[in-house]
Amino acid sequence: MPKIINQLSDRKVRSLSKPGLYADGGNLYLQISTSGTKSWSFRFKLNKKSREMGLGSVHTTSLAEARESAAEQRRFLRDGIDPIEHRRALRAAKGLETARSKTFEDCAEAYVSAFSASWRNPKHQSQWINTLRTYAYPVFGHLNVSDIDTRLVMQVLEPIWRTKTETAGRLRGRIQKVLDWSTVNKYREGENPARWQGNLDQLLPSLSKIKKVKHHPAIDWREIGSFMDELRQREEISARLLEFTILTCSRIGRAREARWHEFDLDNAIWTIPAELMGKNNREHRVPLSPPVLQLLHGMSKIRQCDLVFPGFRENRPLSENTCAQLLKRMGRKGAVTSHGMRSTLEG
Repeated sequence: MPKIINQLSDRKVRSLSKPGLYADGGNLYLQISTSGTKSWSFRFKLNKKSREMGLGSVHTTSLAEARESAAEQRRFLRDGIDPIEHRRALRAAKGLETARSKTFEDCAEAYVSAFSASWRNPKHQSQWINTLRTYAYPVFGHLNVSDIDTRLVMQVLEPIWRTKTETAGRLRGRIQKVLDWSTVNKYREGENPARWQGNLDQLLPSLSKIKKVKHHPAIDWREIGSFMDELRQREEISARLLEFTILTCSRIGRAREARWHEFDLDNAIWTIPAELMGKNNREHRVPLSPPVLQLLHGMSKIRQCDLVFPGFRENRPLSENTCAQLLKRMGRKGAVTSHGMRSTLEG
């Protein structure tokens, strides 16, 4: 005798209230709890074991939807598949997909969080993330990182490639690093669309061919002697800082941060620790000439802290702009920069 199905009706489902099980047929049951809650239950046997699978509340699943779901579970049983285990597997896969679903912005912030501790320059972190926020986020920051392709990367880079070459180059490298990080962490697969070699180099001209080199203003080497004489007549600490920078051929930033414990005046050596040498990450030794030693001996007489060239704030170096302001007071604004002095000394 064929099994009877569709024994219930919408009206009967609404009217029933006594706790118990009410068969609709085809393994589908209306279940009413002792508290009066109504829900759908799919009951079956597999490998001689009785199983029960919930199909939802009556409030959220209609009779027609429950019958459709029951029919689907019967097809699984026909194929030897446990409906309950199949549903668990689907939920696990969906959970894994959700866990792996990250936007480009999510990955960029995570990358910065992971690597910023190794960035010695505090400004580097803000510059790093700000270029992405300014140019990349508006285009694909909200998109799943797995959806980023060459077309989207080009949409970010192309508008600034010829006008802001230095920024564009750094931006491309930062996007590439974020996408590489995302691939290693299994948030995306495939080639990196921000890769230059064999990819973007076929779509964009090389920056070296379009970038206009802008040299820092420098004094003619024939004038450096008179300039140094003029500089030594000034009493500001900024004048001593600039003089020291020129005589040691160092960068103004490193000179500003110079500390007394780095100097061995007896042996005329300035040792810059490896952790302060940026990408090189190697200890750097600078020999000190007699004029530099004389300058340092003079600074030692007014020593306030470990900083050789202290600023106005306690235990803080002179500001980044201090030498530019000095040159302005000397009437050299626009004609020379402290960084440009290095090219002067190169001849």
